[in-house]
Amino acid sequence: MKKGSFVQMNMKESLKELMKLDGALVVALVDSVSGMLLASEGHGINIEIAAACNTEVVRAKLKTMKNLRLNDSIEDILISLREQYHIIRPLEKKQELFIYVVLDRERANLALARRQIMDIEKEFKF
Repeated sequence: MKKGSFVQMNMKESLKELMKLDGALVVALVDSVSGMLLASEGHGINIEIAAACNTEVVRAKLKTMKNLRLNDSIEDILISLREQYHIIRPLEKKQELFIYVVLDRERANLALARRQIMDIEKEFKF
């Protein structure tokens, strides 16, 4: 099996695990350099548009941190909507990639979801 195939399979398996989160609607892995969607699971939003637009959110936060001279990194970005939570989590080992999770707010446990996303992130292999 080619290395690229293993990485793709690992991504898909990890995203399927994320879809088991209570209230999960859509999960994705996104390249924040290009805005390209690398893999996704679920439905309910146009994930390609969401990936590109949330790349801009990540870039804006990084620019803000740089302008404030914060010597830190993003753990996650939470966007709370009336009906959904959107979680953006750059991978610790590969900061140019981020996990994007959309949760139904009524069914999700935000604290538990954040913890599970962190645990599943550790399974990504590059």
